[in-house]
Amino acid sequence: MSDIVDPAVNDYLLTHCTPADAVLRDLAAETWSKLEPEAAGMQISHDEGALLTMLVRLTGVDYAVEVGTFTGYSSICIARGLRPGGRLLACDVSEEWTSVARDYWERAGLTDRIELRIAPAIETLRALAPDPVIDFGFVDADKTGYPDYYAELVPRLRPGGLLVFDNVLRGGGVLNPANDADRVVAALNDLIVADDRVESVMLPVRDGVTLIRKRD
Repeated sequence: MSDIVDPAVNDYLLTHCTPADAVLRDLAAETWSKLEPEAAGMQISHDEGALLTMLVRLTGVDYAVEVGTFTGYSSICIARGLRPGGRLLACDVSEEWTSVARDYWERAGLTDRIELRIAPAIETLRALAPDPVIDFGFVDADKTGYPDYYAELVPRLRPGGLLVFDNVLRGGGVLNPANDADRVVAALNDLIVADDRVESVMLPVRDGVTLIRKRD
């Protein structure tokens, strides 16, 4: 992945947001110690996690959906921002990776807030009621599935609700797509900005995140 900003600036950013607590620090360390670097690199960075927590708190979220849970870092960040009694539906296909997540949800005292469904996420989303009850969604999963996830989430997002899509820059690959994942994400980026149901902003956070708000 190409650096969006200078590495020294990245380091400065990480030291100038609320520090990670022991749960998140230990989870990050265990992910990197147990998994190969290519897989461990799927874990979001601390500053992106802090952004998720803040966005959830600012949005006043009762019901959130996460597509792509991995070892649980982002789900902890989302669940911590929920309103009292709020719930997070976490979608993933890996029992191995989410077994790590379960351990840290328990350690963080969040098991009562998170429901994990092990199945292809598109099946889980299509099985949800069509009513617009989702307040917040975070998508960080297989990139070729992004358009389908977007198509299922937007109708179920309440007016004023927020979606966050990760890796929308693909290390710069969306500028000159050379593989299927880059082409799919580039096409979705174009679709989002033309979708009159929503308003959006793309931010140069790590590998790029797009914030998508459903119009009132």
